[in-house]
Amino acid sequence: MFTIKNTFLESLEILNQFISNEHNFKNIESAGDLLVKSIKSGCKIISCGNGGSMADAMHFAEELSGRFREIRKAISAISISDPTHISCTANDFGYDFIFSRFIESIGKKGDTLLAISTSGNSENVIKAAEKAKENGLFVIALTGKDGGKLSGLCDIEIRAPYSKYADRVQEIHIKVIHSLIQYIESKI
Repeated sequence: MFTIKNTFLESLEILNQFISNEHNFKNIESAGDLLVKSIKSGCKIISCGNGGSMADAMHFAEELSGRFREIRKAISAISISDPTHISCTANDFGYDFIFSRFIESIGKKGDTLLAISTSGNSENVIKAAEKAKENGLFVIALTGKDGGKLSGLCDIEIRAPYSKYADRVQEIHIKVIHSLIQYIESKI
């Protein structure tokens, strides 16, 4: 039977599974180090995802270019979320290319792509990771389930514990995103 409290208990169970695996924290730290390396070398951070993952990608970029917890210099970060780019590219090339075309246009060696896919199998995110690797970008992937195809295309994968539903994966992803931003701020 559905109860509101059960949604919180289910969320807590997934969070506890994530916390109990020390490898997750090593991956977050390694991802943070990669992001700091890009920032300190004058490169930029690009993020992408679909639906709720796009909202997370936008949130990540705006916290870096704007402000998270501390007042600091703005960090060069952008999410691939411009509706005119997305509709133009989808119309001319197909939805699978909305992120990779953007990477092709502005992604440079030393930049870092944060690719977010709750399944790890979003074709447009996979193509973005492939294009990023081809152009010399670092790739950090936030995934769920079994990591999907994206897990094999990234430098660092941070995978949420298996959940039947994407919302539980997204809850872990936003905690990881906030941790990454806080880590970056502590190192810059």
